[in-house]
Amino acid sequence: MKAKNVISFILIMVLIAAFATVCATDIKIGNFEIPSVLGDKGIKKGLDLVGGSIIVFEPDVDENTKVTPEDMDAAEAVIRARLDSQGNTEATITRQGDRGLRVEIPNIDDPQAAVDMIGQVAMLEFLDADGEVIMDGSRQYVSGATKMYGQVNDGQSSEHYVQLSFTKEGQEAFAAATAKAVAESDASRRIISIALDGEIQMSPTVREAIDSDTCVITGNYDADEAVAVANLINSGALPFALKDAELRSVGPTLGSQALATSLKAALIGIILVMLFMLVFYRLPGLVADISLVAYISVVLLIMAGFFIGDGVDSGYRVTLTLPGIAGVILSIGMAVDANVVIFERIKDELRHGKSVGAAVDSGFKRAITAVIDSNVTTVIACVVLYFFGTGTIKGFAITLGIGIIVSMLTAIFLTKLLLKLIVGFGIKNTMLYGVNKRRDA
Repeated sequence: MKAKNVISFILIMVLIAAFATVCATDIKIGNFEIPSVLGDKGIKKGLDLVGGSIIVFEPDVDENTKVTPEDMDAAEAVIRARLDSQGNTEATITRQGDRGLRVEIPNIDDPQAAVDMIGQVAMLEFLDADGEVIMDGSRQYVSGATKMYGQVNDGQSSEHYVQLSFTKEGQEAFAAATAKAVAESDASRRIISIALDGEIQMSPTVREAIDSDTCVITGNYDADEAVAVANLINSGALPFALKDAELRSVGPTLGSQALATSLKAALIGIILVMLFMLVFYRLPGLVADISLVAYISVVLLIMAGFFIGDGVDSGYRVTLTLPGIAGVILSIGMAVDANVVIFERIKDELRHGKSVGAAVDSGFKRAITAVIDSNVTTVIACVVLYFFGTGTIKGFAITLGIGIIVSMLTAIFLTKLLLKLIVGFGIKNTMLYGVNKRRDA
């Protein structure tokens, strides 16, 4: 039985060490590579840590044109979709007056390129030989666009292109338009042009009616241009053209020095807490320290998107700001607090004469309600902050919420498992579990 407990304990230690290693450094074995979650491909950093660009957009219309709040809502939604499609999920959008949209994009190299991408109207149109609109690229007709690479026509070399997927109504409209084009007596009029923002992308000759749920757009695109066109179509059309009323690059508001200082302070605090737990609670304190390492590693991996999608290359990474760092540190404190509640219960049981095994079981059972209640109330506060807050307040809510949930799980499951394994080693001296017989008698 002891051998089984030892083996289980060692395996858990190896797993925790692996998680901690992934957090601290890059791992590369042959062609297999796991980048560190603290590196460039790991947790994203917000504008206050790495700097970036601030762009203020306004409708490019004359002063007499009415711009409704609904129009601004639609423009904000399209800009958000375009930012997300480019991987700028950490960008924030806030209203500035009645006609302004302030966009803050961390760590962007070319702000003017971002302006060009975000501000395009992206009106996709299918035109006949007379330039009349057959159908547009709205969701009524086009369900989506995908960047592709390959041969568009037989005998031609492979190229980057955009494939459109039609809705049923779009397929019917396209089939009717191509049938009408084929019926033209003049061969030069047997064309269907595809235009994006008023610029003709291609004007292929229609040789037969096409009843298909897809079509392609070519335009001598490179890979990035094809992705950009697909993203623009997928994000939808802006209700009006945008102009950049303000465009500036900014440095980090508190900077990398503040980040390094914050991380150093957090590390010192964690070490002091771990020493306190070890001295005051002894073996349970050692278990708490091990659980704390596991907890911090799992939180960082989650924030880096390690368990979601394509790992650290996925788009589900949390953006870390200074308020977010505060949220992580606060959740670490709450993780330790949960262990303190549990260990004090265990000490009470030991003082009443219970065996070590029975004291551990009873201590966890009696403390679990208090641990869950305190954590659930904090999670509720995080949910409220997330849905009603903006910008860095949301970042604080996300990091604190992730930390609280993980800390609750590690306290309830991992700490209990490790402590029961240690009890299984046959260690029964109550002093090693934090009970000082002379003082506590």
